Formats: sequence, C-alpha cells, structure tokens
Amino acid sequence: MFQKKTLSIAVAMAAALGASFAVAQEDQVEEIVISGIRASLTQALDVKRTNTQIVDAIVSEDIGKFPDNNVIEAMQRITGVQVTNRGAGEVAGISIRGLTDVNTTVNGRNIFTASGLSVALQDIPASLIKQVDVYKTRSAAQIENGIAGSVDIKTQRPFDFEGSKWVLATRAISQEQADEIDPNISGLASNRWNTGAGEFGALVNLSYAETNYRDQSVTPGAMVPFASDNPLAPFTNYERIFLDKGGVTENPIWTPGLLDGLPNTAGSTLEVNGQPMEYLLGRDAIFASDFTGKRERTAANVSFQFAPNDNAEYLFEAFYNGYRNESFNSLLFSFADWWGAYVDNPGAANIEVFEGTNIIKSRSVSNQYMFTSGDLSTGKTDSFVYALGGNWDIGSNLKVKSELTYQDSEYSTDFVGMRFDKGGYQLDVDFNAGGGLPAYSFPDNPATADVDESDLTDLVAWNSAQFYDSGTRSKGDATTFTIDATYTTDLSIFTAFDFGVRVDNRTAAEASRRQGAKNNAITAYDSYNLIDGAYNGAIAIESIPGMASINKGFFDGEADVPTTWAAANGHYLKNNITAMRGLYGLTELPLINGFDIEELTTSAYITAKFDSELAGKKVDGEIGLRYTGSDTDMVFTDINKELLNPTVDNSSSASADTSKVLPSLMVRYHWTDSLESRFAYTETLRRPAFSQLNANISKNEDVTNVGYGTAFGGNPDLAPTESKNYDVSLEWYFAQGSSLYGTLFKRDIDGFVIDFRRQVQLEKPNGQMGTYVLSQPYNASNGELSGLELGAVWFPDNLPSVLDGFGVQASYTALESSQITPITNTAGEIIDTKKTDLFGVSDESYSVVLAYDKYDLGMRLSYTWRSEFLNNYEAASFANPLEVWRKPESSLDLQVTYDVNDNLSLTLDGTNLTEEIYQSYYGENGSTTNNFGSALYSRTIAIGARLTF
Repeated sequence: MFQKKTLSIAVAMAAALGASFAVAQEDQVEEIVISGIRASLTQALDVKRTNTQIVDAIVSEDIGKFPDNNVIEAMQRITGVQVTNRGAGEVAGISIRGLTDVNTTVNGRNIFTASGLSVALQDIPASLIKQVDVYKTRSAAQIENGIAGSVDIKTQRPFDFEGSKWVLATRAISQEQADEIDPNISGLASNRWNTGAGEFGALVNLSYAETNYRDQSVTPGAMVPFASDNPLAPFTNYERIFLDKGGVTENPIWTPGLLDGLPNTAGSTLEVNGQPMEYLLGRDAIFASDFTGKRERTAANVSFQFAPNDNAEYLFEAFYNGYRNESFNSLLFSFADWWGAYVDNPGAANIEVFEGTNIIKSRSVSNQYMFTSGDLSTGKTDSFVYALGGNWDIGSNLKVKSELTYQDSEYSTDFVGMRFDKGGYQLDVDFNAGGGLPAYSFPDNPATADVDESDLTDLVAWNSAQFYDSGTRSKGDATTFTIDATYTTDLSIFTAFDFGVRVDNRTAAEASRRQGAKNNAITAYDSYNLIDGAYNGAIAIESIPGMASINKGFFDGEADVPTTWAAANGHYLKNNITAMRGLYGLTELPLINGFDIEELTTSAYITAKFDSELAGKKVDGEIGLRYTGSDTDMVFTDINKELLNPTVDNSSSASADTSKVLPSLMVRYHWTDSLESRFAYTETLRRPAFSQLNANISKNEDVTNVGYGTAFGGNPDLAPTESKNYDVSLEWYFAQGSSLYGTLFKRDIDGFVIDFRRQVQLEKPNGQMGTYVLSQPYNASNGELSGLELGAVWFPDNLPSVLDGFGVQASYTALESSQITPITNTAGEIIDTKKTDLFGVSDESYSVVLAYDKYDLGMRLSYTWRSEFLNNYEAASFANPLEVWRKPESSLDLQVTYDVNDNLSLTLDGTNLTEEIYQSYYGENGSTTNNFGSALYSRTIAIGARLTF
C-alpha cells in the first residue's frame, strides 16, 4: 500500500515539475527585495540549496524574533519532522522521519543536560536563536551519534552585525486553562570595534521565560479479566480473576503482558480446573489528573570575537541555561474491580459490553475503594558551556580551526505526595461514552440520604493515607577538543579535503533517595521505587489548615466527569516537610549514587569534495570516512544495600569498548541552474543512554493485586544501534524564495534496544523473597524505515493587488516502518517474533502554512497534522494489548507581526487554537473498545513588542 502511494505521489510530483518547467523561466531578471516571513523562508531555502547534504532550515525572521514559543514548535513545519508530547504549556518531543534519536548541537558543539546524551530543545529559548539546521544526512565531518538526524542551532555573534545592535523583546502569553499571563523577556546588545590590535566584537544575549500551565486528563484503567454472571466454582459473579486463586489447578490462570492481550471476542474462555469458563475484560480503575505548575527558564549567552588580521579569528563563548519547575498533580482515583456486592445480585452490576466482544463498556461498582493524591514535584537544572577557539588561514590553500569546550550540567528533583482515601458507596462508569471520552459519577446511597456521595470536597469523608518522599540528582560534564582543517586543491576532480579529530571525555552520575514506612516503623528499601509509602490513617486532615487543596472546573466541560475534589496540598507538604515526615515516623535520607560513568570518545575523519561533469551536466559532492571509538568505565551501587549497610562496599563495575568506521557519500547532479538531484549513502549510530547501562535492579511492588511486582534494570553490555541510510532527492528552485522538492529515503537499522521480560525471584522490602517480572534492555531487534518527503514554498508574483503578498509553505511525509519484536515466555526465552511498527512513527504527516508578507504586515497561519502512531508499551501486568497507540494529532497556530516603524514591531501569536483533545488507546485497532487516556491542554495567546536600534 505504501509503495503504491509513494509511486503515485512521486509520479504526480514529476508531472507537476515537468508541466511547470515548460513555462518557467530559467533565470530571474528582476531582483526582488524581501524581508520578514518571506525573507526567512528564502534564506532557509538558500541553506537547503547550497548545502551538499540534504538539510532543511529555519531562519529567524528578525533578531530576537523566532517564529514560535520554542524551537520544537517551529520545527514541526519542517518536512519530515513530527512533534509530540504536548503538555505543561509546550511541545516537548521531536522526531525526524519518525525517529526520536536526534543529535543536538549548538554552533556545532554537542550539548547535553545532566547525565543525558542530548539537550531538551525546549530548554533553549527561541529568542537566542539565529538559525536551526536539520540534517537528514550526515557528513563524516559531523558528530556520528543520532540515527534520526542532527539538529544544529546557531546563535547570534557580534561579527554577524555591521556595527552596534540593541534589541529588547517582550511578550505576554496567556495560558487559557491555567488562567495566567506569563512574561517572556529577552534582550541583546552587540557591538564591534576596530582597534590597533585588530577588530573586536562583544555580544550579550539574555532571556527569561515564565510559564504557568494546566494539563487535565481522564483515563480508564488497564484491562483485567473478570468472571461472567455464570462462573465456575470457586469464582463468584463478576469476580476479578487474579493470576492465582485457591482451589484452581491452573495457576497462573492467565498470562499478562501479551502483545495482543487476552482474546476479546464474545465467549472467550479460560481454563478453570480443566473446564472452559467465559470471562469478561474490564477496567481495573478510572482516574483523573489535574496537573498544574509553574516553570521558569533563564538563559544567557556571551560571545567575544577578535580578528587581529584577515587570516586569523578567535572566539570565546559562554552559555548558561537555567530551569526551575514546580508542578502539582491532583489525582482522583477509583478502583472499578470490586465484585462483593454481586454474589447474589449480578444484575446490580449493570454490565454492558461492546457489541461482538467480551469488553465491558459500562458498569456499576459498589463499595469501591478510592483515593486522591496530591503530589508536588520540583525540578532544577543549571547548565554551563564554555568554548575557546580560533580559525586560521595558513597560506592560500589551508584553513584550520580548533576549539576547546567544557560543559557542566546538573539536574535535581524533589517529590512529596500524600493520599486521602475512603470507601465509596457506588461508582457508575461508562469507559467510552463517546469519542473515546469516559463518563463516571458517584450516586448517593438511599440508605444514607444525609451523605452526598458526589461531594468529593468534604474533608471529613476522607481519611489520611500514604505519604511519599523522594529525590534525585543527575550530573554530567565533558571536556572536548576538536581540530578541523580544509585543504583546497585542483587535484583531478577533487576541490578540497577536510580532515579533523575530536576527543571527548564525558562523565555522568545519578543519585536518588526514597524511603517508606509501615505502621510508623522505618523500613529502608529500594531507593528507586516507593510503592506503599509511609502510612498513617489517624491524621485529622480537616483540622489542619492548608493541608487540603480543592480544584475546580476540571476538564472544562468536555466530558461528564467529576469537576472538583479534595487532595493533599503538595505545597503545604513541601513547606512543612520535616513535620510531615515526623507524622509518618520518617527522617530525611541522603542521596546515594546509583551509578558513575566515564566515557572517552575519540573520532577522526577525512572527506573529499569533488566537482566534475556527467553527460554535460555538473556533478559535485563529498565522500568521506569517520572513525569513532569509545571506552566506557562504569561503577554501580546497590542503593538498597548501601542504605542498610553503608560501611561495606556495595558497588560493582563494568567496562565497554566499541569502535566503528562510518562511510558517507553525497552526490549532487545539476540538471539545470534551477533543478538538481541528490543521492546520499551514510552510516550513523545511536549509543545507549547512560541510564540504560545501569546494572542496578529496581522494584515496584504489586499495587493492583495481579500476583507479582515489576522490576527493571539496565544492561552494561549494550552496544550502539547502527543504521545504514539511503536518500534520493529532487529539488526545483523555480523562483526567488520558491521551491518544490521531494526525497525518497530508507533506513536499515541493526540492534534496536528493546526490553526483555522474565519472571524472577527478588528480595522484597520486608526481606522476604517475592515474584517480579524483570525488564532489561538488549540489542534484540532490527528494523526498517522508508518514506517519502514532499515540500513546497511558493510566493507567486504578479498576483492581483488584493492577493499580492500571499505565499504558501507546505510539506507532506509518508513513512512505513517495521521492527522484529521478540516474544518471550515467563523465563525470558524467545518463543516467537512479531513484526511491529517502530515507536513514535506516524504513517503520514503534513503541514500547511498560509503566509502573508507585504509592507509592514506579516502573518502566518499554520496547520500541522500527524496520523496515529505506536507510542509505548504498557506495563506487562495486564490483559489489554501491550501496545499503547496515540490517535492522530493536530495543531493550528497563528503568528502576526506589524512593523510600526523601523525600530518597533508588535506581535500577536496563538498556539493550539482549536484546543485539541489528545487521546491514546490499547492495540493498533482498539481506538473504540480499548480507549485509554484523554488529555486537554491549554490554548495560548500572546501579544508582544520588539524594539531594535
């Protein structure tokens, strides 16, 4: 199907090219002066056209005026780029041609946050950015990591300006759901001077952004099997079927975590004492999350350039990125799996199933257990990058540049939470009342007419319950030395040779703390996972002012669900953390390092640029080789043992040594002065994240009574994932600032990292042995990704005056992906394989931008859309399909700029204008019967002003 669609689109594109080419002029005789949006798009096309590689770009419309709230929002309009994970007032996830492993550089330097391998792009303020280049292919001269592609962010430097430049930009952003106005302020000051020693330039760029956000979601729980109203002994009506039950010989009775889940056709059975028993698939719970918070980002960039003469230039740059976040999650959770009231009266359960299935659509649940949870999370990041370098012209043929970079980054979090709980009278729930949205309520008990069961804000009705207290810290630093040279020549068809060396010494460490207690007896256990938490049911929460928080207006009337409830006030818990720990018999525990890693990576490359003729047409390009090798030393600490007995050595160690030679070839053929095609073959790799190498085993206890806990750990033997990449493109630049282009591409990927699951016996927090399903990553899957990209930018000339100034930017991407996923038994042995989609890959996506740029007014209305995609695997503890899919996602955004004069511009911006509900579901074909989460995110409207002089 994909191949037919690709062929038909390619044929249509070729036909359009041919027809248009017949009437197009080869050369433009009139130079058109452009600015604003049109100038930005024109410069981006120039980057694409002049680069040997396949690259797309975004160029700032003006100094301090990048077209979106953050880099990711702007990148969604680039051909082949898809974005996801909208939340907390912004978009946070990006993929290039369906793959999320993107290498990120700033001014060509690899950067990261804390112990990670990359930086969160949304942490880089848009106001600091001059240009973003998205590389779909990879030269041997570029850093090898990232099979998805590479994103290079260019910032302003003083020699970019002819003289002095001062810019002040302010925006006020309304987050609709949060009902707040957020400030966004940036300033730039730059100048350059001619001195007796040479030319000197200095630039300072500062930015502050504040975001108040509110995300709301409502989610039916996971699926588990239930007996029907005609059960076999020892089961009773609608009893939940756990893995084990006394009086049943087939323990475990069913297998959780199957890729396709348990069979869901009407009449499906399980074996009970040798006899088939029909079962129903129902949800174990229904829950709602009201997630609010405040985030602050502060950034600073200083840049100094010095050119003593025409043959030398020196540069010092420093960057600081600061991140502060405080988020509060108010959770309302009700179990939907109790059966005790239906032993003698099954009709009271009001069970309705989806037609032709055994999946429960709606039901009543009596005497359900329910709780609310108020959780406060704080996060803090401080990242610094320092770079000192220079470039020199040595003779007429040799150019050399070198740089020494040091960066240091630390990220820390604190978490505190508390539950209120109670037993309810009844839950009436429709897990899909329409459009994937559930509906539920809590009716009154006729026997206690004076109790309003629907009033979830009555503090007297709630009991105090578990308390949670944890924290993490991750750190990373790197010292990097690079030297690169270009030697120009006229040796045969070769015009230049590039060669260089990069040496990077990287360290990373992660630490955490968590503690729990039961009945006020302190128990130290696995620091990564707090399960039951400390418990104290005797706190009179209604008598402590400020302990409770009551939300209002939940889900904005979009679904028939509770709109207000009481939960613990996370801010109160944080501000009174010592007293709260005392109520639960806890004391503060220290952060304990879980792992320390040091990695030395050495890379060297050589490339040759060539220029020749073929069939009377110009052909040029680049061929190269890159060697890269890494030596990794790892030390892991068993945090649980360290907490219990810190006087002994609780650490273990491992090491890894990898190397690879990566070839690259880029060829460009010039059919005419305006029509060219490219071919590229490159090889790239993805190194495992440091956290994936962590050999420590962390545990989650059995909180839903499925019969076992879950555990996870890393694998220090992981190898890099490798990809062979093929690209063919055709590009037509038919007018200034206008182009039509398309690319066919393929990725053959070896060694995808996936999680293997097996049942093991591990020590529980109480010291006894227990059953866990352990997940660990292995290079156990291979995959393939192929696709088509089409893009166009067109600002037509000679339009009627009423339409003059309008233009269009459009892109379309079609993808087909697959990977071979091993299926394991309970012992972790591979018993079968299944061909599945790659995570995060939409089969189709497109964006359409209607732009207007004339005189002093610039406008851009953009719509982006991506089809459904496989997002993640659910925990392997339930009866639903393991795959979690996301429904199609879209966004409508608007940007307007009006230049009052040469120095002052006013802006109006809006994102997520249609305020879409983002949804997920279990299984590729389960969007109706297997609906999962539904999330409502804020629409944002911003007004701003920018002053330049």
